[in-house]
Amino acid sequence: MENTEEIYTDFARVYDELMDNTPYEMWCNRLDQLIASYGVSRPTRDAEGILDSERNLVVDLGCGTGTLTELLYQKGYDCIGVDNSEEMLGIAMEKKVESGSEILYLHQDMRELDLYSTVGTVISVCDSVNYILEEEELLQVFRLVNNYLYPGGIFIFDFNTDYKYREVIGNTTIAENREDCSFIWENYYDPEEEINEYDLTIFVQEEGDTFHRYTETHLQRGYTVGQMRTLVEQAGLKILEIMDSDTGEAVTETSERVYIVAKEQQKEL
Repeated sequence: MENTEEIYTDFARVYDELMDNTPYEMWCNRLDQLIASYGVSRPTRDAEGILDSERNLVVDLGCGTGTLTELLYQKGYDCIGVDNSEEMLGIAMEKKVESGSEILYLHQDMRELDLYSTVGTVISVCDSVNYILEEEELLQVFRLVNNYLYPGGIFIFDFNTDYKYREVIGNTTIAENREDCSFIWENYYDPEEEINEYDLTIFVQEEGDTFHRYTETHLQRGYTVGQMRTLVEQAGLKILEIMDSDTGEAVTETSERVYIVAKEQQKEL
């Protein structure tokens, strides 16, 4: 996997502005429904005991600037946000101060997840797991998630499919101008290695008419549903549902983003 400490640095400053079309509220509502249907966590922070407190905890793995974490907190969940970018977490902390939430943010690589207790639910959305380039390392992430899940807890995550990188994004260049920033996104996909690379150049307005130029290179792995299913099951989790992220229905050959809901099944209270 690439060194993710070197990405989402300068990009973090404009991330929320450039991602303003991301359907966070829809994702939050879907997650809330899935947790209610399959999980053990409940949207209440008034737990009676330690086990209740652990059961109701929701971990947002790859939380970024905390937008979704804040929405889940507003739903009533007790939340922990985990991310490998200090800059993104810095913005999340600013949101926490502004909202008055009690979200705990941890600066950690998901491959080295280290929680202080079990948790009822782990989520990871916005293709965070695609940044794990090796199957062995992604299996390690899934095993760590399984290790920290409360008995019967669930793991909900999404990922961009190999189809999306290969057929939809492919080798393209995207450019967009905003009022105080602009970006150029140059995308390349290697179908043999299943690796998607995008070189991001960002121009951010400083004082007056001065613009500062930042560049970042991101690498993501395109996974198939079959590959993900195998890794999740090898980690000891039981798959409960696989769905197309856009439709909420069954996955098809042209699904671009996929949700998987998996359950912890081995621990005993």
